[in-house]
Amino acid sequence: MSPSPAPMVEVHRGPIAESLHSGHAVICDARGDILQSWGDPNAVILPRSSAKMIQALPLVASGAAAAQGLGTERLALACASHQGAPLHVSAVNAWLADLGLGDEDLLCGPEPSRDKDLRFEMIRDGRMPCQVHNNCSGKHAGFLTLSRHLGAGPDYVDPDHPVQRAVRDAFETVTDRESPGFGIDGCSAPNFATTMQGMARAMAWFANAHTGGDALSRAGAALTEAMIAHPAHVAGEGRACTHLMRAATEPVAIKTGAEGYFVAILPKRGQGIALKITDGATRASDCAIAALLVKLGVLDPGHPDVKRSLNPEIRNRRGLRTGEIRPAPSFP
Repeated sequence: MSPSPAPMVEVHRGPIAESLHSGHAVICDARGDILQSWGDPNAVILPRSSAKMIQALPLVASGAAAAQGLGTERLALACASHQGAPLHVSAVNAWLADLGLGDEDLLCGPEPSRDKDLRFEMIRDGRMPCQVHNNCSGKHAGFLTLSRHLGAGPDYVDPDHPVQRAVRDAFETVTDRESPGFGIDGCSAPNFATTMQGMARAMAWFANAHTGGDALSRAGAALTEAMIAHPAHVAGEGRACTHLMRAATEPVAIKTGAEGYFVAILPKRGQGIALKITDGATRASDCAIAALLVKLGVLDPGHPDVKRSLNPEIRNRRGLRTGEIRPAPSFP
């Protein structure tokens, strides 16, 4: 019988634990061995956007990124779930323009900007959201770059397209296991499944990629360095990924995914983390990843940007503090 999900995050109202979020988490070393785990390390999951740095590996390993002259900001965008803020929109538009392409060549679908100021400005001006506002537009610009380099067709999200076949090969290499299948993500690209240990092993692979000399390892190291160098491009202001990377006491790449997923790459330790909240709650995954990184000494629990994920206050409509979100007593 598989282990049950472990209690990870409590939501308190006054002295009462009103809600409980459970999940799975795994920390792996360079060999992919489990250093510590909670819940079921063999649980099969969809990592969603936490896999974006894996999806970007063929872009770099193939030579497409170098051929197009992509700098570190664009590599970070290829791994991003961004806010669709002016920073992100202008960067993706410039990338597409350099390819001689436009918004209509993306296949991620339009999405209202998650940046409040820009979203309200667009509503006031009567402007409709475009595909570049989609939080995955950087990843898709990377797919388009790779597709052109491979001389492949425009339907780059088709699971049988050369881009997605390359992504699957990279995914199975770094997770060190065959994927049992895939689901279609919110941006229409395939999202390959693996186990919790497989995903933690993949993050540990990234953490040690700088020690390898092959093309895939060099790609992994370049993407990790780009994420660490440009935390605002990976997510944006107000987002846990960006704020926790900035607050870290050592270099760390942190990436969220939909439905309560999170990963972390710790290059100095050669370790990788994968975390899944089983009910998909972002409020819980933000707290749980912060708690794990505090336990490891990567984050200071007193830092304001750590506290906003680790122990966010709950306030009612009058502004009264009515409770908080906190790690469960047994976690981590």
